[in-house]
Amino acid sequence: MTRFRESVRSLLREQVLNAAFDLVAAEGWGRLRLAAVARTAGISRQTLYNEFGSKEAIGRALAEREAERFLLGIQQELDAHRDDLEAAAVAGVGYTLRQASDNPLIKAVVTSAGGGEDDLLLTYLTTRPEPVFNTATAMLDAYVTEVWPQLDAESRGLAVEAVVRLTVSHIVQPGTSPEESARRIAQITARIAHAPRTTR
Repeated sequence: MTRFRESVRSLLREQVLNAAFDLVAAEGWGRLRLAAVARTAGISRQTLYNEFGSKEAIGRALAEREAERFLLGIQQELDAHRDDLEAAAVAGVGYTLRQASDNPLIKAVVTSAGGGEDDLLLTYLTTRPEPVFNTATAMLDAYVTEVWPQLDAESRGLAVEAVVRLTVSHIVQPGTSPEESARRIAQITARIAHAPRTTR
């Protein structure tokens, strides 16, 4: 019975998040209302409140889900270039920038954000340390440690932080094409990773 309840709850959460995703993509985060989410998901408002409690909680869950999808895709891109750190960075960053550009949720949030107190989802995706930044940093650090063990800890840490921060920056404020941005970010990352360390 416990597994059944857990399965039902998981399906309910996914149903709610899918509904919220569609509404945010269509109207923007600032116009999202819990009543509309419940109606679109086909559940009562009380059920929605019981599961999530607030719009902020839905925003966090959406951000976490999108981050997980990003990270799985990034790992697949990295795995295709395990013999070349810079090529791996180009592939991983390029994938992330393209997904961010094409993802209707992130696109709607970025274009509708106007600095108001309702812009919570953009905050989660960009400036708050959780879930995106810490998760991405931890995953990449573990990956680089495994695949390129010859890098010293300081170089590895600096390179990982640089690639994550620069990628997030380009998601929020795109400059050149995703391909060109990925190439430039990868060059910076590789130079940091392979830079000789000075002794103190």
